[in-house]
Amino acid sequence: MPEKMRVGILISGRGSNMVAISEYKRRDPTRPYEIALVASNVPEARGLVAARRLGLKTWAMSHRGMERSDFDRHLDAALREAGVELIALAGYMRLLSDEFVDSWEARILNIHPSLLPLYKGLDTHRRALIAGDEYGGCSVHVVTRDLDAGPVIAQARVRIQARDDPDSLAARVLEEEHKLYPIALEQYVIALRGETANG
Repeated sequence: MPEKMRVGILISGRGSNMVAISEYKRRDPTRPYEIALVASNVPEARGLVAARRLGLKTWAMSHRGMERSDFDRHLDAALREAGVELIALAGYMRLLSDEFVDSWEARILNIHPSLLPLYKGLDTHRRALIAGDEYGGCSVHVVTRDLDAGPVIAQARVRIQARDDPDSLAARVLEEEHKLYPIALEQYVIALRGETANG
């Protein structure tokens, strides 16, 4: 049996997608990955408390007052010390430096609350409502240097209702994120392991 791929999850807030990934893994311990570290640029992030309750190893350092590249070097060192092989961004509200992204090429996933390539960046639900879209949704994509521009590996659509405002749409999209991200992560791990075996 091959060793499980070691995943590092980066959060900045409540970490609800991190919890969803952890619970998905907990329901079937044979899944091909393990969560090696939950890391945050916000030491007081609620998600760190949730991670510790789940028995997960955590790391935190404030990015305030630091150059992006300097902070990312500390983050990179923590991830590598934990043996992380794949990174999942789960509400990590900080852009990564080009050097960091390059050093983890094709090994960083992100969940974004829109149907990419629509609405990269912030305020996605309001933009979808203003545009009169029939659907909102979420996308799991591979992180590249360009914001929210990497290859999309999974999406889930949410029908926009006449009574929706950005908050109500966001809540329904988040429910789909919690279903989509764990499955997409698992499938990506399987794909990476297949490439490694064949390469």
